[in-house]
Amino acid sequence: MLKGSMVAIATPMHENGNLDHDSLEKLIEFHIKNKTDVIISVGTTGESATLNFDEHSDVIRTTLSIVNKRIPVVAGSGANSTSEAIELTRKSKELGADACLLVTPYYNKPTQNGLYYHYKKIADEVNIPQILYNVPGRTSVDMLPDTVYKLSNHPNIIGIKEASGDIKRSRELLDKCSENLSIFTGDDKTSMRDILLGFSGNISVTANVAPKAMHDMCLLSSQGKDKEASLINTKLDLLHDNLFIESNPIPVKWALHRMGLINKGIRLPLTWMDSKYEQIVEKSLINADIILKN
Repeated sequence: MLKGSMVAIATPMHENGNLDHDSLEKLIEFHIKNKTDVIISVGTTGESATLNFDEHSDVIRTTLSIVNKRIPVVAGSGANSTSEAIELTRKSKELGADACLLVTPYYNKPTQNGLYYHYKKIADEVNIPQILYNVPGRTSVDMLPDTVYKLSNHPNIIGIKEASGDIKRSRELLDKCSENLSIFTGDDKTSMRDILLGFSGNISVTANVAPKAMHDMCLLSSQGKDKEASLINTKLDLLHDNLFIESNPIPVKWALHRMGLINKGIRLPLTWMDSKYEQIVEKSLINADIILKN
């Protein structure tokens, strides 16, 4: 059910920071038209950290209603409080999400035992497919493959998003965990490589602005067609880099606004992209054939 190009979709907002449901609908239809395989709602790119519980639920509910079962929807429901993560995961199940994505607890730096019991408790409490999410560059905690392996035997834990970009980590996860889990990359820059190695797909930032190209690249990579996949990925390579020229999702929201898909809105403490980067990101969009040169 969950494979291919899985967009970590941005949450559109008005300039005053309020949620923009009309732009969310436009964005979702853009993804379905361009063959995005799965939508990840309210992940990191969806600014989950600055949405309150009601807004979080509202975005998931609205996304599910617009998608209307045409493709799977995964709800971001992670938190650095286990009880809060359980509450968010329970609400996501109630709303009808197909699965949940749970980031490792950030800031409080749990041990490997803490990570194990955190995820085990959520999986014990809420009967919905769950994807672990390891992104040490953001959370300052690294969930090791042995911990993932211990969790992989739980029937509700069906996958992991590994965003380290480390090829040794990718191979170790495949060796230890691939019989029990789907393994997804969370690093666009190395996504083609990891899918060719055996990952099930890519939970992607780049797919926000290049959904068809990312779908095609993921599909070709899953079929072992490395040369064809590389032709697409080479055109996207600059974009993979420059969508992180400031903290995600700042550049991707600017790009979506430049493409006419969303309004100019983002939540503090994030701010709209610095104008000095506009030409750099715009050039990346032109090189990837997403927009035309003026």
